[in-house]
Amino acid sequence: MLKHSWLVMILGLLIGSGCTKNNQSASPASYPGGGATALRTDLNYGNGTEPQDLDPQVVTGVPENKIINALFEGLVAYGPSGQGTVPAAAESWTVSDDGLVYTFKLQPEGKWSNGDPVTAMDFVRSYQRMLAPEFASEYSNKLYPVVGAEAFNRGTLKDFSKTGFKALDDRTLQLTLRHRTPFLIDSLKHYAWFPVPIATIEKFGGLTRKGTAWTRPGNLVGNGPFVLKEWAMQQRLVVEASPTYWDRKSVKLTRITFFPTENIDTEERMFRTGQLDKTNELPLDKTDAYRKDPHSNLRIDPLLGIYYFRLNTTRPPLTDKRVRKALALAINREQLVQRVTKQDQQPAYNACPPMDSFTSPVRLQGDLTTARQLLADAGFPDGKGMPKLELLYNTSQNHRKIAEAVQQMWKVNLGIDVTLANQEWKVYLDSQDTLNYAICRAGWIADYIDPNTFFDVWRTGDGNNRTGFSNAEYDRLLESALNADTEAERMANYVKMDAILMDEVPLIPIYFYTRAYAINPNLHIPRNLVETPNWKFVYWKQAGKAGSSGALPSSAKN
Repeated sequence: MLKHSWLVMILGLLIGSGCTKNNQSASPASYPGGGATALRTDLNYGNGTEPQDLDPQVVTGVPENKIINALFEGLVAYGPSGQGTVPAAAESWTVSDDGLVYTFKLQPEGKWSNGDPVTAMDFVRSYQRMLAPEFASEYSNKLYPVVGAEAFNRGTLKDFSKTGFKALDDRTLQLTLRHRTPFLIDSLKHYAWFPVPIATIEKFGGLTRKGTAWTRPGNLVGNGPFVLKEWAMQQRLVVEASPTYWDRKSVKLTRITFFPTENIDTEERMFRTGQLDKTNELPLDKTDAYRKDPHSNLRIDPLLGIYYFRLNTTRPPLTDKRVRKALALAINREQLVQRVTKQDQQPAYNACPPMDSFTSPVRLQGDLTTARQLLADAGFPDGKGMPKLELLYNTSQNHRKIAEAVQQMWKVNLGIDVTLANQEWKVYLDSQDTLNYAICRAGWIADYIDPNTFFDVWRTGDGNNRTGFSNAEYDRLLESALNADTEAERMANYVKMDAILMDEVPLIPIYFYTRAYAINPNLHIPRNLVETPNWKFVYWKQAGKAGSSGALPSSAKN
């Protein structure tokens, strides 16, 4: 629900956008009234939705990822180009010859936003909180490569000092792994590995309680390049450059305002009227108009992720894999990406998108005839007798259009009636966590650039599985992959796991992502495949020509 003040702003946008093609009087990368050479240091950013929380050990979503990377910092980060690895909270690191011991030397000037030094013990205690069984973090498995992490998380190891997390001194953190993990350094860029302010969290209700007030303005303590100044629910979240950040001289922006923009049409209008410098996405039905205009500021980036439907494998008739596979085979993915999404997405027939290190040969097997036969074999010929199913999606016009297209395909191709339901972000996440759904729209953007990130999510009991799916052979192969002697052997295991997923179908792959959005041409944001920004490398370039703010052709306006 939108608050009254937000509605007033939207009404103003609706009225204003109809009055002028471009209502910005200043060059887009300059301060209004500041002259062409006064570069901006603030950023207005469309973030997609209201964040679930700002606790790095609680959240699981992309909208939260962007904000958390402003407020907190892990041991390493992406570089100025958006690629590669640069020191962050760690000044340097070494790896033992056997690849099992990683030793990190922390930044000598690393500080929390309250001025306290960031220590190795802060990391160790953060990981202890993350793995505490009673805390039930959904990303706890990210730490499983470390000795004892999984056992402590499952409660079979009680003494955390027996794990592989060690503070050798205030500035030296050591991680001892139980097997070689080629993707470990890359995975450390994910917020699951970030430190949290233990003393602050303890003051606001204890370490193992979720949703406490420690993440509110005035309370939140972080170690990132920005600090939290304002959080007006469903309106804006504001961060400002941190005066205690160790590398504050490299931070170009002084302020970022994140806007929750679930209504994509409103978000686009905010961009056109100059109230946003970058959108999170664009309305699907306006993509063609954007493509036709060379001045529309459209950008379509590759994105390492998959758009899919989760299936609740514990709820009849979805307990029958024949029903699940029939639903998967009845979707015309080529038609969907060509006629509905139209943003260069690729149809998906397996669980892992192609990447430089891995391309799965697995493909969902069968056609529409197969789908109809499977449904009949399950006792529902031509859909007769099929219980009502509901497809849940988080509130978004784009998700609704995709859901409506698939709903029609299931009706025409299988004779199945599926109803649609939408929920706002936090409720939608809770519905998945509690398996309070039948079919649910979902997306998975890689946490790091390795196929493991697309397969470990489906292990039995994983906090991000959210389908009830469990397969002992799959779990065995996942563990075997991590213990593989060679990369070829590891990748071969992922192929076998992909085949299991496409046979059991706890998920229906729809397409492999791209990210289409509008951006002020004078704004430099390094791009990467996983939408993990390093905000200190974001800046405004030299002011360009006046009037290049994002005005669109009339065909893109309505």
